[in-house]
Amino acid sequence: MQFLLFGLELLSSLRNMESELQPCFNGRFLAVSKGRSVSVKAVFLYYPRVGMKIICKLTQCCFLRVHPLFFWFWSFHHRMALALCPQALCSLGGWLSLYISFCHLNKHRSYEWSCRLVTFTHGIISIGLSAYIGFIDGPWPFTHPGSPNTPLQVHVLCLTLGYFIFDLGWCIYFQSEGPLMLAHHTLSILGIIMALVLGESGTEVNAVLFGSEITNPLLQMRWFLRETGHYHSFTGDVVDFLFVALFTGVRIGVGARLLFCEMVSPKPKWFVKVGGVAMYAVSWCFMFSIWRFAWRKSIKKYHAWRSRLSEERQQKHNGHLKTH
Repeated sequence: MQFLLFGLELLSSLRNMESELQPCFNGRFLAVSKGRSVSVKAVFLYYPRVGMKIICKLTQCCFLRVHPLFFWFWSFHHRMALALCPQALCSLGGWLSLYISFCHLNKHRSYEWSCRLVTFTHGIISIGLSAYIGFIDGPWPFTHPGSPNTPLQVHVLCLTLGYFIFDLGWCIYFQSEGPLMLAHHTLSILGIIMALVLGESGTEVNAVLFGSEITNPLLQMRWFLRETGHYHSFTGDVVDFLFVALFTGVRIGVGARLLFCEMVSPKPKWFVKVGGVAMYAVSWCFMFSIWRFAWRKSIKKYHAWRSRLSEERQQKHNGHLKTH
């Protein structure tokens, strides 16, 4: 719809330009040519001043009278090149350097071990920073979606953007994740870039970052427990329970509330709302897999408990028989 309005406005501007340039044509070169038609090439060859005036008038009509989409694209290039790209590149270099350092410190471990250490570190840092922004620094995402980005939000989003670019490149290179995780990383990168380019909606993007990363350290702890052989223990059960509870309560429950506030608010752009719906849909895809895992593990635990209880009863019964 916006492109249709843009086309109509451009056509109207061109018509206005034609009416304004008509006296110039008639007085400057049409009269000189004694009524003969003059091509555009002849205008710029024999009447350069008139040609320059046409160019200036066309520029004025296109960039001062038509839809501000032109200015949006221009500001995108300007702001991204001068401010946002260096921060994101520095963040990418920092996470890559941290990964290389972990690889050198853990030579006896796999590359995935070092990558998950980077992921765990990013999870802890992003949770702390996003929680400070959401609960202390503000604004509150449930009441002020679509608000202008604060400097702290921009720094945190650039820091996270560099990490997601690093992690997406690592996953693609080592082919360690499926399409769902790759889609999650791609949507996260696009959402962060969109908030940085627009200069707004960083409030809700930061809230989504908090909800997405709050379960990340638990997920990495679960992987480390499996690698070290300590997963099938009480610690592993606690980690799994907290992971499922936080994912269901925060990412699905609180996420639904945040998405509702985003949709009913008139401030965020329509494509920001579409991105929020896409991220929430990805969360539900993860949720189905997590619930299926939790159900299977609960059934196994229940059968193991019944089997152990049956063995204990059998041992007590056998001992009672022996006493007689």
